[in-house]
Amino acid sequence: LLSLCARRLLAHGPSARRALRLLPPQLYPVLFQAAFQDGRTLVLQDLVATWPFPLLSFRDLLGQRFPQERSHKSCIQAVISAVVELLRRELEDSFLGTRRWVLGRGFHVPPGVPEFLLGCQNSSWDARIPPGMAPLPVEIRADLFVNATSFPILREALGISPSSLLLLKCRDFHAEELPAAGTAALLGSLDPSGLRRVELRFNNLGMAGLGLILPQLSHFQDLLSLQLPYSNLDLRRPLPGLDAAIRCLAAHLGKLPRLKELNLDSSRLSGKLRQLFSDLESPLESLQLAFCSLLPSDLTFLSQSLHAPALRKLDLSGHHLNENLLQPLQLLLEEASASLLHLDLMECHLTDTRLEVLLPTLCRCSRLRCLGLFGNPLSTPGLQSLLRRTGVLRDLRLVVYPYPLECYIQDPTSGHPVEVDEERLAAVGAELSRMLGSSGRAGTLWTTSLCPHGALNYLT
Repeated sequence: LLSLCARRLLAHGPSARRALRLLPPQLYPVLFQAAFQDGRTLVLQDLVATWPFPLLSFRDLLGQRFPQERSHKSCIQAVISAVVELLRRELEDSFLGTRRWVLGRGFHVPPGVPEFLLGCQNSSWDARIPPGMAPLPVEIRADLFVNATSFPILREALGISPSSLLLLKCRDFHAEELPAAGTAALLGSLDPSGLRRVELRFNNLGMAGLGLILPQLSHFQDLLSLQLPYSNLDLRRPLPGLDAAIRCLAAHLGKLPRLKELNLDSSRLSGKLRQLFSDLESPLESLQLAFCSLLPSDLTFLSQSLHAPALRKLDLSGHHLNENLLQPLQLLLEEASASLLHLDLMECHLTDTRLEVLLPTLCRCSRLRCLGLFGNPLSTPGLQSLLRRTGVLRDLRLVVYPYPLECYIQDPTSGHPVEVDEERLAAVGAELSRMLGSSGRAGTLWTTSLCPHGALNYLT
């Protein structure tokens, strides 16, 4: 009803725009959504100019409907233009010493937007400053995504003088497929205050690349999350100087006093976890080590470390949980049982028998909310046993389970599974739903879908 009313109001054109200042602030988000969906660029500019809240976030306002297609490009440009104009006015006001204005924390900048920083910066403000007045700077706080396309303009925007009237501050920094030297240069240009997350994905860093980047990170004393998946880090080969290089990496990690989340997915760390974590003085609360070729000694170290009792999220997907790894995993889960909220053991070769061995320990993780078991060779009876046994976990709200073995169609010549029988899979899903309902857990989601389900994000 609100949406219909908003669209009807905006259909009145100029008179609706004049009425904006008379409307209560609570209506601004729904008016923004309606104007965006209907392509009313002038209304969007007026809404931004009179925006009554400290935060303006595309994703908060539009949610999953955040558009990327060309049809909404004019709307995005209208909003950015309005922000630029607002910044210009605020810069002029700051010369009069009125206030320090911040574009709300978490403003999600669409691709290509850093150009507006340069446009504002290139304006001739100095001539407008009254004699004896000290202008107050305007801060732009943003989550920055950079790849090879956006790298040059972002590098230029970050190169603006610290004494400038327009300052770009980053909250979350995400870089993909950049050379290590370029990433290190950008990190060195960021203001060290307020940066909470760095994610470097598919950057092929290797040991040498990490040696360039980690020293830059030591400036960010507020850093909470470091994500380094798919970094081509291989510590298994006994190369000359490897131990010294690991000690160097460990020392730089130890210079991040607030680090709570670490992602090293797809790094080959066999037997080196103790060395790599040796200088961490505060416990990690989120640890992602999927497909890291860990050895029993690595899991034993974790179970005895300061991190185990603090872990809220643990991802050990992609490890072959045979008898050698199963026992140290049980010890680790025992130590983490009072804090663990999210556990991923996807593609771990967990059979019904191995799962039965693990279940008593798993069921002692009393706060567990999310459990990922996709890609394990479990049968329908094995899944049913899992459902019944985890009934004691009253906070469990999400289980991502594998396609049961009985649901695969075998190739008649090779005997290998080639596809999933959707009808059988639907029948298994219906039976699991029935069991959940009869046990009073209808609110728990059991699914084979790997789509995001709002699982634990440490920073939220």
